[in-house]
Amino acid sequence: MVKEIEIGTEFITLGQFLKLINVIQSGGEAKWYLREMAVYVNGEREDRRGRKLKKGDFIRVPSAGSFIIKGHS
Repeated sequence: MVKEIEIGTEFITLGQFLKLINVIQSGGEAKWYLREMAVYVNGEREDRRGRKLKKGDFIRVPSAGSFIIKGHS
């Protein structure tokens, strides 16, 4: 099942996203997490914590599930 994540801004960084979905506890853990664990954005492996996620992006975090970014209504 794909979970929808609504954001109220133009974008959210991958590091902020991982914190939002409770995969990491602090932004400082993002670099380590992305180096050690596979995270996919729109089907491609991503290891940049500053990657901007925008409306329509599809993220798969094998340990947490699949997500799609939705813009604020």
